[in-house]
Amino acid sequence: MKKRKELYEKLDDIVLTLEKTKINEYVDYINNRKRLIYLNFIQGIARGFGMAIGFTILGALFLYFLQQLIKLNLPLIGNFISEIVKIVKDNL
Repeated sequence: MKKRKELYEKLDDIVLTLEKTKINEYVDYINNRKRLIYLNFIQGIARGFGMAIGFTILGALFLYFLQQLIKLNLPLIGNFISEIVKIVKDNL
């Protein structure tokens, strides 16, 4: 009798833990194919848009710092950048 009571208490603890993890909502989410596809599509668009914005900002910052380096007219870096510009112009 005592073991059965302990078993029920353990079972109640497991049930409460599963309810806290909201596993039933996750199973409903997985079983609803249309909602799953729609939400994954929206997430993909948001990630792609975020990457595009982030890459644009990082590229702009890189170009800004490169322009600042050119303005400093450092001999080694200036020659290196001028060689890159010549190579690009020759290959166009």
